Amino acid sequence: MISIRSLCLALTLTTPAFADQVGSVDVDWLGNDIIIEAVKDPKVDGVTCHMAYFERGLIDRLQKGNWFEDPSNSSIACRQTGPIEIGDIDTSDEGEDVFSERRSIIFKSIRVKRIFDQANQTLIYVAHARDVQNGSAKMSISTVPLFAPK
Repeated sequence: MISIRSLCLALTLTTPAFADQVGSVDVDWLGNDIIIEAVKDPKVDGVTCHMAYFERGLIDRLQKGNWFEDPSNSSIACRQTGPIEIGDIDTSDEGEDVFSERRSIIFKSIRVKRIFDQANQTLIYVAHARDVQNGSAKMSISTVPLFAPK
């Protein structure tokens, strides 16, 4: 049987990076979970981000309706997990998408964007909700400094 999550992932048109689920935390008896995924930056070797987000269970979906949508809250932590090698990244102040995952059939997604702070030699990763109609202030930030300790 295909899960809602698998269906939503299949409907994702472009995903710059692939996420591996590395953990799951049961939060209640309705089947709601916190999912933890590892996302490697496709253009910066040696950086891995771990994202946590809420996934609604079947009982919760049946009770509350809104069958095809999950909350877009997320948390992110990015760290150096090997020698850092930066590829051809966007260095503009807008940065570029590293990862995107749908949280509803059409309108809502969670995205991770990378921004390069050249003055401080730091990669900034921002996880945020994106909705076609309603902007959201739900976000989380993590940074990876690009210097070798002495």
